[in-house]
Amino acid sequence: MWLKKAPINLFSLALLIVALYFTIFVSNFYAIGTFVFLMICFLRHHWKNRAALKFVGLIGGFFLVYFLFLYHIAIMQDKQTPAEIHQVTLVADTLSVNGERLSAIGKSNGQTYQVFYRLKSDKEQHFFKTTSQTLVLKGKIKLSSATGQRNFQGFDYQSYLASQGIYRIAQIDRLEHVVIPKSISPIAFFHQLRRKALVHIQTHFPNPMRHYMTGLLFGYLDKEFDEQSQLYTSLGIIHLFALSGMQVGFFLGWFRYGLLRLGLPKNYILAILLPFSIFYGLMTGWTASVLRSLIQSLLAECGIKKLNNMGITLLLFFLVLPHFLLTVGGVLSCSYAFLLCLFNFEEMPSFKKSIYMSLVLSLGTLPFLTYYYGTFQPLSLILTAIFSLVFDSFLLPVLTVLFTLSGMVIFSQFNTLFEWMEFFLTWVQSWGVQPLILGKPSLFQFVSMIFVLVLLFDFWKKPQFRISLLMIFSLLMVWVKHPLINEVTVVDVGQGDSIFLRSMKGETVLIDVGGKVTFGSKEKWQEGSQTSNAEKTLIPYLQARGVSQIDYLVLTHTDTDHIGDLEVVAKRFKIKKICVSEGALTKPSFAKRIRFLKCPVRTLKAGDKLPMMGSNLQVLYPNKIGNGGNNDSLVLYGKLLGTSFLFTGDLEKEGEEELMTSYPNLKVRVLKAGHHGSKGSSSEAFLDQLKPSLALVSAGENNRYKHPNDETLERFKERHIKVLRTDQDGAIRFKGWFQLSSETVR
Repeated sequence: MWLKKAPINLFSLALLIVALYFTIFVSNFYAIGTFVFLMICFLRHHWKNRAALKFVGLIGGFFLVYFLFLYHIAIMQDKQTPAEIHQVTLVADTLSVNGERLSAIGKSNGQTYQVFYRLKSDKEQHFFKTTSQTLVLKGKIKLSSATGQRNFQGFDYQSYLASQGIYRIAQIDRLEHVVIPKSISPIAFFHQLRRKALVHIQTHFPNPMRHYMTGLLFGYLDKEFDEQSQLYTSLGIIHLFALSGMQVGFFLGWFRYGLLRLGLPKNYILAILLPFSIFYGLMTGWTASVLRSLIQSLLAECGIKKLNNMGITLLLFFLVLPHFLLTVGGVLSCSYAFLLCLFNFEEMPSFKKSIYMSLVLSLGTLPFLTYYYGTFQPLSLILTAIFSLVFDSFLLPVLTVLFTLSGMVIFSQFNTLFEWMEFFLTWVQSWGVQPLILGKPSLFQFVSMIFVLVLLFDFWKKPQFRISLLMIFSLLMVWVKHPLINEVTVVDVGQGDSIFLRSMKGETVLIDVGGKVTFGSKEKWQEGSQTSNAEKTLIPYLQARGVSQIDYLVLTHTDTDHIGDLEVVAKRFKIKKICVSEGALTKPSFAKRIRFLKCPVRTLKAGDKLPMMGSNLQVLYPNKIGNGGNNDSLVLYGKLLGTSFLFTGDLEKEGEEELMTSYPNLKVRVLKAGHHGSKGSSSEAFLDQLKPSLALVSAGENNRYKHPNDETLERFKERHIKVLRTDQDGAIRFKGWFQLSSETVR
């Protein structure tokens, strides 16, 4: 192949193209700086090599035009989307039903949308669950932008969809007709075929067996897998369900072996492997990890190995899945593959090979794992090695045979094996080995980690450099875990409250945990798998900040939007002490929940103090035993690094009047507005006495209560009080060493 005779190293060229991609699509200092640095290095080494200059100019020019074209298309699609459409064609194998909620990817007039629809009956639910056809939905379909990032270092749903070429959410308000088109494209045919296989498995195989079958054979896991997913995630082996080299090697290897056994000449193998690989890629969802493995396998068949193989793979990857480097799966898959190119495991015995590969891949990708997840499970080193063998040597062959024969007979009795395996993993989880919360590095810290690892690989054989670099890497990890800065953060938990405080010394106070209020009861068919609000907002933020322990968890009162996710948070973090009002414990249901957690409990009353930032958070209210309601909210005051804060829970006018009577000279700079800025809080008299210059409102975007209330906002405006609100600004954070300055996500 002519690429083998390229005038420069193909992996170096691929790195230059990767830097060019990030320069165009991310355009931050690090992307531009890396591209300039790599260009300087290239020109320095190849300035007199005309062949290299022409080659890089040709390839680089092609990708420059290609990336600019993709960027232009993305901008145009984002701008030209209408406010409403009247029909959308669903991509068959993306259709998912979770209780009364239907979701799918849909297409209309050349645009791609994330589609949602609330099902109206169990009959309608059954139809969408069992259909394997391409469907055209007609009716009133409103388009809106996806939610962007709401918390610092938090998930950005808008960017996630954009990486798939999706720029709008399509909400079906009224479904009028469901039509099956008379003709479909070849790609849609494969989507239908994959959907048919998934429906067959879901309707013929029991849990948990069917989840392993859809996950390992077709790369699909539905919402019902969530409970098992949490088990695998906590043990650090959820990546085994992400189709990658293991599955591709199994299926491609056996297919190649079958062709050879049929007597097919080796020079014909590649011509047959190519269409089979495309078919397999389509049947597994055209995911980054599968495509990467397929491309590398086909290149290996052509005799292209190691870094040259990796370089060409990256270049081809841009053509088949342009934005793969903006996805977690794409980045982790490529980082795994790169590490496998650097180290040789081929001559090791199978089990020893699994152990060494697990160590190298887990530790070598640690910066990426912390950047995306902020946690690391030590048990994953052993469990990955063991279960990689189990999945590759046992589960894949068994599941393949069972699926192939399922048209004739269903082997439901094999489900016991999967139940035993899950029982074993649950037992392992009961050992109590929790994932290490390492924190999520900033972009600067992440780039520094990668740079140190590159140097460590180059200087590994020089002990003095090796030790120094290991120390630097360790210090970077410590810096991520312990940011060494004071902070007060109003976490965006939607329609609820949660405020996190931490000092440079590591003292932590968490005021409330948020929670989702539910309205009315649902029929059984409407119930689906639910993810708690904290798991999407508060927990990721605390993990990103490296928090593994909360010194004081203050629960201001007993409303669900303040304490609803208490058990979820308590399960993830060590809580040294839960602080509540005496009135809250008069509610039997709340007292029972507190006892169940088996954490030390401290009742707070006016006059009590909690240490923070070399000062204290003082409890100002309540001064008597109440009922745990809004006007029994714990009110905390603190002068932290020269800035005075008042945290009021859901305190309303009646409670504010009692507070003013008890503290007639109370003044604050920052007021956390009571009850999410409702009409009955932040009264005129209260604001006139406190004279805050800044008000913080924690409220959900487009919440049904219309918080913050217009009258409350007007009272703030009349007094020239600046307002920061989570529904518009996202999370609000004050941080600093000697004085606090504010920032918001948006």
